[in-house]
Amino acid sequence: MLLSMDINQLKHKLHHNFSRAVITGKWMIFSLLSGIIMGIIGTLFYHSIAFVTTLRENNPYFLALLPIGAVIILLFYHFLHYDNDGGTNLVLSAIHSNDHIPGRMSVLIFFSTILSHLAGASVGREGAALQIGGSLGGYLGKRLGLDETDKKTMIMCGMSAVFASLFGTPIAAAIFSMEVVSVGIMHYAALLPCVLASYVSVGVAHQLGVQSMSFEIAVIPDFDLKGGVYTCIFALAFGLVSMLFCICLHRFEEGARLLLPNAYIRAAVCGSILLVGTLLVGDQAYNGSGIHTIAACMAGEHYRWAFLMKICFTSISIAAGYKGGEIIPSLSIGAAFGSFLASCFGLDPSLAAAVGMGSVFCGVTNCPITSLLLCFELFGLEASPYFLVSIALSYVVSGYYSLYRSQKIVYSKFKSNFIDKKAD
Repeated sequence: MLLSMDINQLKHKLHHNFSRAVITGKWMIFSLLSGIIMGIIGTLFYHSIAFVTTLRENNPYFLALLPIGAVIILLFYHFLHYDNDGGTNLVLSAIHSNDHIPGRMSVLIFFSTILSHLAGASVGREGAALQIGGSLGGYLGKRLGLDETDKKTMIMCGMSAVFASLFGTPIAAAIFSMEVVSVGIMHYAALLPCVLASYVSVGVAHQLGVQSMSFEIAVIPDFDLKGGVYTCIFALAFGLVSMLFCICLHRFEEGARLLLPNAYIRAAVCGSILLVGTLLVGDQAYNGSGIHTIAACMAGEHYRWAFLMKICFTSISIAAGYKGGEIIPSLSIGAAFGSFLASCFGLDPSLAAAVGMGSVFCGVTNCPITSLLLCFELFGLEASPYFLVSIALSYVVSGYYSLYRSQKIVYSKFKSNFIDKKAD
C-alpha cells in the first residue's frame, strides 16, 4: 500500500516537473522568436528616426511642418479608424485589464513617430517602442494561439525587446515592462521571457548597426557625509521636477482639449506655438528627443532653464497630438536640471546630470528598480550609492504622479498598504 502511494507520488512529481520543463522550453522558443522579430523592427525604427532627425537638423526648413505635422497624424489615425488612440496607456491596460490592443497600433505609432521627429516635435522614441512592442507582442501571442494570461506575457516580451533594441540596455528593458504595469508588485512569471527577448533583440540590433547609449561621469567623489547630504537635497528637487513634468503633460493636454475641442484646430495651433517657440529660441535645442542636451550636460555644459523649456516643449508637443513618448525627454530634463543644480553648488555637472536622469525617470515612471539598473547600464557601477539614494528619495517624493494614467498603484509608497488606485 505504502509502496503504491510512493509510486503514485513519484509519477505525479515527474509529470509536474515534465510540465514545467515543457512550459519553460515553450517560452524560450517564444522569447527567441519575439527577440528576433522585435530586434529587426526596433532596428528599422532606430535607423528611421536617426535618418529623419539628421535630415531635420541639417535642413531646418523641415520645422515648417510643425503646424501641420500633427494634423497629418490625426488624418492618418482617422483613415485607419483609430481616432481614440490609447497610446501606452492602452498597452498597460491590456496587461492588467485584458483590454484589446489593435494590431494596426504598431503601424500607426511607427510612422507617426517618424513624422513627429521629422517635423521637430519634442518627443522621444521609447514610448513608441513600448506601443510597437506591446502591439506586436499581443498580435504574436494571438497568432501562436496563447490564452489571455500567456498573451500578457507576450505583450511584456515585445515591450522589453523593442525598448532594449533602441536603448541598448537589456537588463533595464527586461525589468521595466514587468515593473511599470503595477506599482508595488512585479510580474515575475514574465522574467525569463523578457530577459531572453531583450538580450536576443539587443544582439540582433547590434548586428544591424544600432549603437547603445552610454555616458561617462567625469568625477565620482567618495560617498561621504557631504556627498550624501547633497544627494538627498538634489533628490528632493528631482522628485518635485518629476511631479512638475507629469502635471504639465496632463494639464497642457487637458487645457488644450478644453480650449480647442476640435482636434485638428488644436493640432495646428499647438504646432504653430512650437514653431514660434523654436524660432524665438534660435536653434533646435528643444526639438526632438533631447539626446543632444544629455550629451552636452554629461560633457560639463549646462543651460540654466533648459529643463523648464524641455518640459514646456514636450507638453505642447503631446497636446498637439505628436507621437513618440516622454521617456527620453524625461532623461533630458533630469540631466539639464542636475547640471543646473551642480552649477549652483559648484559641483561636477556630469555626476549630477547622471543622477538627475535616473531620479527623474524614476519619478515619472514609478519604477525604482528599472531606474537603478538603467543607471548601471548607462554609467557603470562606481556611482551606485548616489544613484540608489537619489532614486529611493525621488520615488517617494514624486507621489503617485506618472506619465501613464492607466498605471496601477497597487501598494502605497508610504506604508505597506494595498491601495489599488490609478496613477495621477
